[in-house]
Amino acid sequence: MHVVFEFGFFTSAPVRTALIIGAVTAMVSAVVGVFVVVRGQSFAGHALTDVATTGGSAAFFFGWSPLLGFIGGGVIGAGAMDLIGVERERRRDLATGIVLGTALGLAALFLYLDTTKGATTGATQQLLFGSIFTVDPSTVPLVLGLSTLALAIVVMINRPLLLSSLSAELTRARGINVRGVGVLFMIAMAVSVGLSSIAVGSILSTALLIGPAAASVRLTKSLRASLIVAGVLGVATTWLGILFAYDSFYWVPSSQGLPVSFFIVSLIFIAYLMSGLPLVRRRFDRPRANSVGASNASTEVLKAVS
Repeated sequence: MHVVFEFGFFTSAPVRTALIIGAVTAMVSAVVGVFVVVRGQSFAGHALTDVATTGGSAAFFFGWSPLLGFIGGGVIGAGAMDLIGVERERRRDLATGIVLGTALGLAALFLYLDTTKGATTGATQQLLFGSIFTVDPSTVPLVLGLSTLALAIVVMINRPLLLSSLSAELTRARGINVRGVGVLFMIAMAVSVGLSSIAVGSILSTALLIGPAAASVRLTKSLRASLIVAGVLGVATTWLGILFAYDSFYWVPSSQGLPVSFFIVSLIFIAYLMSGLPLVRRRFDRPRANSVGASNASTEVLKAVS
C-alpha cells in the first residue's frame, strides 16, 4: 500500500484540504474551460492568469488574502479587456494584449516589493507556482462559494453564450445582449483562474483551465460529453498531482519534495497528448481526427441551441 500511498497520506489534514480544494477548482476550471475552448478565448484566459498574478502579489504586499487578490485582479482585468475592446469584436485580441502587458509590468513591481518586504521569503514561488498544501482549511467555504458563483453564471448564460460563440449577429437578431453575456463569462473565467491559482499558481493556472477542456473537446462530440470528460480529467490529474507531490517527499534525498503544480501540469500535458492518439479517439467513437478543434463542438451545440 505504501508503494502508492506513503505513510500519513489519508490522515494528513493539509492533504484532505488540498484534495477538496483541488477537486472543486478542477471542476470549475473544466466547465469554464470547455466554453473558453469553444469560444476560442484561450489567449484571454492566459491574459487573466497574468492579471491574477498582479492581484495576488498586490494582495500579498498589503497583507490581504492572495485568493481574493487573484480573483479581484482577474475581474478588474476582465472588465478592462471588455472596455478597451467594446467597439469592435476584432479588437478583442488587441484589448487582451494591452491588458496583458500592463498586468505583467504591475506584477513585476509587486513581486519585487513582496520579496523585499520584511521576511517574506518564498512569496514569489508561492504566488506563481502555488502551495496547495499550505492553504488554510478556513478557506474552503470561500472556495466553495466562489465556485458556486462561477458555475451559476455559466449555467445561467450557457445557451446565449454558445450561440454568440458561433454568430454574434444571429445572437443580436434574437434580442440577446452579446456584450452582457461576454462580460458575465469573463467574470466567470476570472473567478475560475483565481481559484486555480491557489492550486497550481497564477502562472500555471492556464494549464488547468485549458488542458482538460481541450482534450475533452478533441475527444467528444457533444457539449455534455465534453463537460463530463473535462471534469474527470481535471479532477484526476489534480488528485494524482497531489498524491505524487506528497509521495515525492520520500523520493528526494533532501526530503523537500517536488511542487504539486509540476505534477498537475505534467499530467495534463500527457493527457492532452494521449487524446490525440488514434486508439484513444476510437475508444471515444471519434471517426476522424479533430482538425478544427472547438468548431466541431460548436457545430454540435448549435443544434441544441437552435
